[in-house]
Formats: sequence, C-alpha cells, structure tokens
Amino acid sequence: MQTTLGQDVATIAAGLGNERIDVWQLAYRRAQRRDPLRALLAVYLGVPADAVTFVQDVHGRPELAPPWHGLLQFNWSHSVDRALIAVTRDVAPGIDVERIRPRPRAMALAERFFHSEETAALAALDPARREHAFLELWTGKEAVLKALGRGLAFGLDRLRLGVTPPGPLLWLDGDDPGQWQLHRLPLGADHVASVAWRGPPREIRLWTLADGP
Repeated sequence: MQTTLGQDVATIAAGLGNERIDVWQLAYRRAQRRDPLRALLAVYLGVPADAVTFVQDVHGRPELAPPWHGLLQFNWSHSVDRALIAVTRDVAPGIDVERIRPRPRAMALAERFFHSEETAALAALDPARREHAFLELWTGKEAVLKALGRGLAFGLDRLRLGVTPPGPLLWLDGDDPGQWQLHRLPLGADHVASVAWRGPPREIRLWTLADGP
C-alpha cells in the first residue's frame, strides 16, 4: 500500500498518536464492500487483513472485534467512486463524503429534515450557491451524527450548524456543542466531505492511497 507521495502506509500508521486523525481517500467500487476498510485497519494494527473483523454497537456503528476492540477508532463513508476512512485513537470520529451533482430537491429535503434556521439560511443564499451549501450542511451533519454513534435515525433537525462553511456546531440536542470539532475536508471540485469528533482539537492529516488498499 502506497500513498500518492510514495510513502509507506505502515510508516504513517505507526506514527499515529492521540494528537491526530488520519483521513484516507481512495477509489471505491461497490463490489469491494468493506475490503478497503479492513485492509487499511490491518496495516494500522500490524496484522493480516483477514484477521480484522467487526462487531456493531447498540446503535449499529461498526467497531473492531476482539482482540483488537478499542485499539483504534474509525469511521468510513463512500459516494459513487470515492471513499474516505478516518482512523484515530481514543475519540470516535464521524466522516461523510458526497459527490457533487445537481440537487434539484435540495430545498425540499432541507425543509423536511433540517433545523428551521438552517433551512432559512439556505433559502437566503443565491440559488447558484444553494445546492453546494446544502451538501456542505448534509455532510457536516452526517459526520456529527456518525461520531455521536446514532446516524440519521437520531434526526437531522436535532442539531444545527453554521451554513457556510459547514460548522461550527451551534446546537446539539442533549449535548454541549462547544465540546465538538467539525471540519470540512479539501477534496477538490468533485466532492464535499466533513469530519467530526467530540473532544479537543486534533491535527487532521489527509492522505491518498494510490491504488486503494
């Protein structure tokens, strides 16, 4: 496994401490299922890929099965041909990526699912900016909910973000938004992505796998 910079992934993985979050972007094909995730986590753990198995917590969030349970925290997301994997220690990350494409029903979805103040802020934007802002909001909200461990079933209207850029987290039902970190990831012109976690700030390192794990 090599990054686009030719660095050894195992060397990068060995340097992971409690002060950073590694985010990997890679090409994705649906037929691969969880194979890329399993292969990358295996490098971090220093074990064969077929030794890595998963369990689900009470809300369905995947975790490493024993004997690796708790050694790493991770989350992943994929959209069409791109996947992102966040790997860290001691905090549960949430990550989400969406491919940019026309969203003619963006406002209808916002009115149905988003917090009313977010919907109002979207409606006030220039129409040319609105669809992209919707995706920024969507990925930011999904990242927080995935870090929370609850997913969309928790309710997209139970948290409120600043509209442009996504974040900061302004309100989260039952929690202190000041304890949360939310960041947009610079993936270029074709995708929008965000990563979130509950805890102090950490360095985010964005890596690209040349050929996928």
